[in-house]
Amino acid sequence: MGSASPRDHLMKLLEPVVAAEGLDLEDVTVTKAGKRRLLRVVVDRDGGVSLDDVADVSQAVSAALDEDDAMGAAPYTLEVSSPGVDRPLTEPRHWRRAAKRLVKAEMRDGGLIEGRVLSADDAGVDLEVDGAARRLDYQDLARGRVQVEFRRIDDVDGDEG
Repeated sequence: MGSASPRDHLMKLLEPVVAAEGLDLEDVTVTKAGKRRLLRVVVDRDGGVSLDDVADVSQAVSAALDEDDAMGAAPYTLEVSSPGVDRPLTEPRHWRRAAKRLVKAEMRDGGLIEGRVLSADDAGVDLEVDGAARRLDYQDLARGRVQVEFRRIDDVDGDEG
């Protein structure tokens, strides 16, 4: 493995495996859980991840780990999931996947901004802030977080009776 950390090795090993299933590898963590270890693999894609996707990628990841012996001989539990709503928005794909969602973003200058994601591309994100569209370049953003809404904008459009 050389100077690469165990996490770096796992990311490098699992990225092509997850990509072959049509998903993005978002994160890999290994934590102690009693006498065992817990290997958490977080995957995502545009349009979300289904339970069938998780099952398929779990089998592929498990096979790759067995072939590589990356986790060694000690017992571990593999957990594959999609990111939760509290995942920080740090990559252009995270912002794109948050379309129509209300977000709060930390600016690199220390300020905060809250708005609804209208669209996102490789250079920045368009937010609706106080009824007006505002363009923010990623270089000006530290990170964002989706805000929990009990009633999203999509829900308001239809069935009130």
